[in-house]
Amino acid sequence: MQPVEGLPFEQRMNFVLGRAIFEKLWVSSPSSTTASDGLGPLYNARSCVQCHINNGRGIPPDEQGSSNRNGLLIRLGIPGNGHQTPLGVTPEPTYGTQLQTFAVAGLPAEASLQLEYRHHSVELNGGERVDLRQPVYQLTRPGYGEVHRQTQLSPRLAPAMIGLGLLELIPDADILAREDPDDRNGDGISGRTNRVYHPDHEQRQLGRFGWKAGQADLRLQNASALNTDIGISNPDYPLPAGDCTTAQPACLNAPNGNTEAQGGHEASAEMMAVLLFYTQHLAVPLRRQPQHPDVLAGERLFAEAGCSQCHTPSQRTGQAPDRPALSNRTIWPYTDLLLHDMGAGLADGRPEFAASGREWRTPPLWGLSHHQAVSEERALLHDGRARTLAEAILWHGGEAESAREYFRQLPPQQRKQLISFLESL
Repeated sequence: MQPVEGLPFEQRMNFVLGRAIFEKLWVSSPSSTTASDGLGPLYNARSCVQCHINNGRGIPPDEQGSSNRNGLLIRLGIPGNGHQTPLGVTPEPTYGTQLQTFAVAGLPAEASLQLEYRHHSVELNGGERVDLRQPVYQLTRPGYGEVHRQTQLSPRLAPAMIGLGLLELIPDADILAREDPDDRNGDGISGRTNRVYHPDHEQRQLGRFGWKAGQADLRLQNASALNTDIGISNPDYPLPAGDCTTAQPACLNAPNGNTEAQGGHEASAEMMAVLLFYTQHLAVPLRRQPQHPDVLAGERLFAEAGCSQCHTPSQRTGQAPDRPALSNRTIWPYTDLLLHDMGAGLADGRPEFAASGREWRTPPLWGLSHHQAVSEERALLHDGRARTLAEAILWHGGEAESAREYFRQLPPQQRKQLISFLESL
């Protein structure tokens, strides 16, 4: 929850104000607190921090399917040419692009999420067995009529917020240089960029934020999340009803918190600016015991397995005059920010712009050493199904299948070393 090293003193107030917006509990309209009203009418959380616990990852429902935890969202879509639209997906006709499981007084929530896990085990070299759990999702008690029979459900766990401003400053040219969509070098890795709509330029740009790299920059990522997850209008997403559709007229006609004091929105341009500053300048925690012999041995195994071909260890940020603390820095995020086919086991079947239903953006690995301390649980992969690093690795398929098998065949001591390296990040 700390700012990046070197943040100028005169910019620290923006960081503090941005944190206040990030932690703000929004209330429904009308309210006497006009700077905090506008919640919903349909929503997933009342604040950013409810999902991004201590700026870390969200927590998925538990083994019993309890959905009283925040952090796991369900994106919706149906087959079609959605990748050609500004949304990058064809919305479900009644429920839009995201399931909202809460509603303000007087309105029904969109539906309840029912979750169960199916278990199977994988045997590793040496006889150890690892229990893998696969989530199965079902929408129950729909509040606005039947759900389209071809609806695609895509679970998305709230990611950690650390280092996002640093990732934003990696030059496009550096990301593009690592693309190899046709696998010209024959290594089995064919990473490619997503190309997403940007309203400022009314054309496609390189996507880098979100589980499928569906947003081009952090400003739009913040604005979209505030509008879709909490139902708060803002200059980039001005609809006060959030993700409500024409099939939900009571939602569209519900009172909203748009006020002249907020520039005609529920969150003003000034609010969004300090929120952006805060999310851009969150520091990455220091590594733990990076020189431990097991960690160093595990780092060599990580490279030998081919993991570093997608989880690129280091990057270099570019120059941004308004963000001197983020500029011209060598960083170690362990991501190439590219899309990769991760196999049928992790597929959600829902395309997003150029990303297919089997592709995911390589998630950064920095901060793994602090993950469990921040959220009290370890929930890995896009839906939080993996409770351990070993489980997360064993779910890798597609382009990462050879790396998974390398890990599975390692002698037990070397597997522990590889895990030790990951736990040091």
